[in-house]
Amino acid sequence: MKPVRILFVCLGNICRSPLAEGILRHLSLGYPVDVDSAGTGGWHIGDLPDPRSIAVARRHGIDIAGQRGRKIDAGDFAAFDLIFAMDRNNLATLRALAPPATQHKLHLFLSYTLGVERDVPDPYYGGPEGFQTVYSMLFEGCSSLIGRLEEIGS
Repeated sequence: MKPVRILFVCLGNICRSPLAEGILRHLSLGYPVDVDSAGTGGWHIGDLPDPRSIAVARRHGIDIAGQRGRKIDAGDFAAFDLIFAMDRNNLATLRALAPPATQHKLHLFLSYTLGVERDVPDPYYGGPEGFQTVYSMLFEGCSSLIGRLEEIGS
């Protein structure tokens, strides 16, 4: 099975997408998968994930403190097999940026993984409980994705 390259994308790459990256890395030990994250905006390039994302990940035994924010670039559309937007607004932005030949790689995360047309809400302006809710959603979606890696990689 060839490694599956997966990119998670949210708005600033400091809350949802780095958390999803950390969760999938944690769950995919032993699976041929390459995981990264990016934002559609460039406000947090080089920044650490939000301290609340770091904290919720740490409470679940996952270290995301070494990640740094980055903005999606044109090369990502060719480099990754699957590109998951955390919400419909980011998916629309990705669709506007992606070359026609790569549109099939773009998916709403929860739609692809759990079959529900729901956004992963941005917890940035809320408290720690929002980050726990997002963690739970991402963990469920990433757990489902792990079960599909073999079919995706073949």
